[in-house]
Amino acid sequence: MYSSRLVRVAGVASSVSGYANGTTKNPTYEEVCGGRTGHTEAVQVSFDTQQLSLAAFFDLFFHAHDPTTLNRQGNDVGTQYRSGIYFVNSQQQSEAEAARTRAQTALGRPVVTEIEPLKSFWPAEDYHQNFFAKNPNQGYCRATIPPKLKKLGLEFSPLV
Repeated sequence: MYSSRLVRVAGVASSVSGYANGTTKNPTYEEVCGGRTGHTEAVQVSFDTQQLSLAAFFDLFFHAHDPTTLNRQGNDVGTQYRSGIYFVNSQQQSEAEAARTRAQTALGRPVVTEIEPLKSFWPAEDYHQNFFAKNPNQGYCRATIPPKLKKLGLEFSPLV
């Protein structure tokens, strides 16, 4: 059992779970999971570059998940689970591409993360926001999130 205390990365001010770069306006989770909207599950992140550089942020991104498997994260399979960085300016694009190169060198195999302009972002439903904090004992959260947090050197606390 894990606590529902929010896990924070120093420098990250906020995050919004949502869906990016698809063709349907304001999609629902069910529509995205159906694989016909073109969206990928995504997180929009705002952070203070004085505390966390863009390069360091992208390095965390590549370290936190498997960027070498196309359209899959763990047991989740489909285009909505593709690895992607969606940039809004040329600096973000350049830093993302450099981080992808570093990740590929470190992993020793091809990284399939797409790096594309952000075309659209739709916030996910309220029940998806802070999902781990709201559902720490849900099976997926218990099996998947703590190992990722540990890999990133972030803490989670067992319930007492």
